[in-house]
Amino acid sequence: MLPTPEPPSNPAAAALGRLTGPARASTLARALLPLPLVAMALAGCSGSGEDVRVRLCKDIVAVHTGTQPVFEGAETRTRGREHAEVRLQYSVSGESGGASCFYAYNAVEDTAQQLADPLSAYSASPYRVIIGMETLPKPALAEAIRQAMLKQGKQFIEQAGQAARKALGQ
Repeated sequence: MLPTPEPPSNPAAAALGRLTGPARASTLARALLPLPLVAMALAGCSGSGEDVRVRLCKDIVAVHTGTQPVFEGAETRTRGREHAEVRLQYSVSGESGGASCFYAYNAVEDTAQQLADPLSAYSASPYRVIIGMETLPKPALAEAIRQAMLKQGKQFIEQAGQAARKALGQ
Protein backbone atom coordinates (compact mmCIF):
# COMPACT_ATOMS: atom_id res chain seq x y z
CA MET A 1 0.00 0.00 0.00
CA LEU A 2 1.35 3.44 -0.96
CA PRO A 3 1.54 6.11 1.73
CA THR A 4 -0.89 8.98 1.28
CA PRO A 5 0.81 12.35 0.87
CA GLU A 6 0.34 14.79 3.69
CA PRO A 7 -1.59 17.94 2.82
CA PRO A 8 0.62 20.99 2.21
CA SER A 9 1.03 23.20 5.25
CA ASN A 10 1.07 26.28 3.00
CA PRO A 11 -2.52 27.46 2.24
CA ALA A 12 -1.49 28.94 -1.10
CA ALA A 13 0.10 25.65 -2.13
CA ALA A 14 -3.00 23.79 -0.99
CA ALA A 15 -5.25 26.06 -3.06
CA LEU A 16 -2.95 25.72 -6.06
CA GLY A 17 -3.02 21.93 -5.66
CA ARG A 18 -6.83 21.94 -5.98
CA LEU A 19 -6.75 23.91 -9.23
CA THR A 20 -6.36 22.21 -12.59
CA GLY A 21 -5.61 23.23 -16.17
CA PRO A 22 -5.81 26.91 -17.15
CA ALA A 23 -6.87 28.07 -13.68
CA ARG A 24 -3.77 26.48 -12.16
CA ALA A 25 -1.49 28.03 -14.80
CA SER A 26 -3.04 31.46 -14.33
CA THR A 27 -2.74 31.30 -10.54
CA LEU A 28 0.86 30.09 -10.76
CA ALA A 29 1.73 32.88 -13.22
CA ARG A 30 0.27 35.51 -10.87
CA ALA A 31 2.18 34.01 -7.94
CA LEU A 32 5.46 34.11 -9.87
CA LEU A 33 4.92 37.57 -11.39
CA PRO A 34 6.93 39.42 -8.71
CA LEU A 35 10.03 37.28 -9.34
CA PRO A 36 11.10 39.00 -12.59
CA LEU A 37 10.45 42.35 -10.93
CA VAL A 38 12.71 41.38 -8.03
CA ALA A 39 15.37 40.14 -10.47
CA MET A 40 15.24 43.43 -12.41
CA ALA A 41 15.44 45.40 -9.18
CA LEU A 42 18.43 43.36 -8.04
CA ALA A 43 20.18 43.91 -11.35
CA GLY A 44 19.87 47.64 -10.73
CA CYS A 45 21.34 47.43 -7.22
CA SER A 46 24.84 48.25 -8.35
CA GLY A 47 24.01 51.87 -7.70
CA SER A 48 25.97 54.64 -9.34
CA GLY A 49 27.36 52.69 -12.26
CA GLU A 50 30.80 53.14 -10.74
CA ASP A 51 33.42 50.61 -11.83
CA VAL A 52 33.90 47.76 -9.37
CA ARG A 53 37.62 48.55 -9.07
CA VAL A 54 36.91 52.15 -8.06
CA ARG A 55 34.24 51.01 -5.60
CA LEU A 56 36.52 48.37 -4.06
CA CYS A 57 39.37 50.87 -3.75
CA LYS A 58 37.05 53.32 -1.96
CA ASP A 59 35.84 50.57 0.37
CA ILE A 60 39.42 49.50 1.15
CA VAL A 61 40.27 53.10 2.08
CA ALA A 62 37.16 53.28 4.29
CA VAL A 63 38.07 49.99 6.01
CA HIS A 64 41.71 51.02 6.48
CA THR A 65 40.89 54.47 7.87
CA GLY A 66 38.06 53.15 10.02
CA THR A 67 35.77 55.97 8.85
CA GLN A 68 33.69 56.89 5.83
CA PRO A 69 35.90 59.34 3.93
CA VAL A 70 34.42 61.99 1.68
CA PHE A 71 35.76 61.12 -1.76
CA GLU A 72 36.55 64.16 -3.83
CA GLY A 73 37.79 62.50 -6.96
CA ALA A 74 38.63 59.23 -8.65
CA GLU A 75 40.91 58.88 -11.63
CA THR A 76 41.74 55.68 -13.51
CA ARG A 77 44.83 55.09 -15.59
CA THR A 78 45.70 52.05 -17.65
CA ARG A 79 49.26 51.17 -18.51
CA GLY A 80 48.68 48.75 -21.37
CA ARG A 81 49.28 45.18 -20.28
CA GLU A 82 51.24 46.33 -17.23
CA HIS A 83 48.53 47.43 -14.77
CA ALA A 84 45.63 49.78 -14.12
CA GLU A 85 45.69 52.34 -11.34
CA VAL A 86 42.77 53.87 -9.49
CA ARG A 87 43.74 57.15 -7.78
CA LEU A 88 41.49 58.56 -5.12
CA GLN A 89 41.41 61.93 -3.39
CA TYR A 90 39.47 62.06 -0.15
CA SER A 91 39.15 63.86 3.16
CA VAL A 92 38.63 62.56 6.67
CA SER A 93 37.72 65.08 9.37
CA GLY A 94 38.86 67.92 7.13
CA GLU A 95 42.26 66.34 6.41
CA SER A 96 43.00 65.55 2.75
CA GLY A 97 44.41 62.23 1.69
CA GLY A 98 45.13 60.17 -1.36
CA ALA A 99 45.22 56.50 -2.26
CA SER A 100 46.19 54.37 -5.24
CA CYS A 101 45.03 50.83 -5.99
CA PHE A 102 46.85 48.79 -8.62
CA TYR A 103 45.16 46.06 -10.66
CA ALA A 104 46.98 43.45 -12.76
CA TYR A 105 46.20 42.95 -16.44
CA ASN A 106 43.97 39.90 -16.63
CA ALA A 107 42.80 39.47 -20.25
CA VAL A 108 43.64 36.59 -22.54
CA GLU A 109 42.75 38.41 -25.75
CA ASP A 110 41.46 41.80 -26.87
CA THR A 111 37.67 42.09 -27.04
CA ALA A 112 35.06 44.68 -27.96
CA GLN A 113 34.13 44.85 -24.28
CA GLN A 114 37.63 46.14 -23.51
CA LEU A 115 37.26 48.88 -26.13
CA ALA A 116 34.03 50.01 -24.46
CA ASP A 117 35.34 49.52 -20.92
CA PRO A 118 39.16 49.46 -20.77
CA LEU A 119 39.20 48.53 -17.06
CA SER A 120 37.42 45.26 -17.81
CA ALA A 121 40.78 43.84 -18.96
CA TYR A 122 42.14 44.10 -15.42
CA SER A 123 41.68 42.04 -12.29
CA ALA A 124 38.80 43.03 -9.99
CA SER A 125 41.02 42.82 -6.89
CA PRO A 126 44.10 45.01 -6.36
CA TYR A 127 47.54 43.50 -5.92
CA ARG A 128 48.92 46.66 -4.29
CA VAL A 129 47.32 49.56 -2.38
CA ILE A 130 49.01 52.73 -1.22
CA ILE A 131 47.11 54.90 1.25
CA GLY A 132 48.83 58.19 1.98
CA MET A 133 52.50 57.25 1.96
CA GLU A 134 51.94 53.71 3.27
CA THR A 135 51.90 50.63 1.06
CA LEU A 136 49.68 48.07 2.73
CA PRO A 137 51.55 44.86 3.49
CA LYS A 138 50.06 41.73 1.85
CA PRO A 139 48.31 40.45 5.04
CA ALA A 140 46.81 43.90 5.74
CA LEU A 141 45.73 44.21 2.10
CA ALA A 142 44.10 40.77 2.19
CA GLU A 143 42.22 41.68 5.39
CA ALA A 144 41.16 45.08 3.98
CA ILE A 145 39.84 43.40 0.83
CA ARG A 146 37.98 40.82 2.94
CA GLN A 147 36.39 43.52 5.11
CA ALA A 148 35.48 45.63 2.05
CA MET A 149 33.85 42.62 0.38
CA LEU A 150 31.88 41.85 3.53
CA LYS A 151 30.71 45.46 3.62
CA GLN A 152 29.64 45.28 -0.03
CA GLY A 153 27.84 41.98 0.59
CA LYS A 154 25.87 43.45 3.50
CA GLN A 155 24.92 46.47 1.39
CA PHE A 156 23.82 44.19 -1.46
CA ILE A 157 21.63 42.11 0.87
CA GLU A 158 20.05 45.26 2.33
CA GLN A 159 19.36 46.64 -1.15
CA ALA A 160 17.97 43.29 -2.33
CA GLY A 161 15.63 43.14 0.67
CA GLN A 162 14.44 46.69 0.02
CA ALA A 163 13.89 45.93 -3.68
CA ALA A 164 12.00 42.72 -2.85
CA ARG A 165 9.80 44.51 -0.30
CA LYS A 166 9.12 47.27 -2.80
CA ALA A 167 8.32 44.79 -5.60
CA LEU A 168 6.03 42.71 -3.40
CA GLY A 169 4.33 45.80 -2.01
CA GLN A 170 3.24 47.03 -5.48
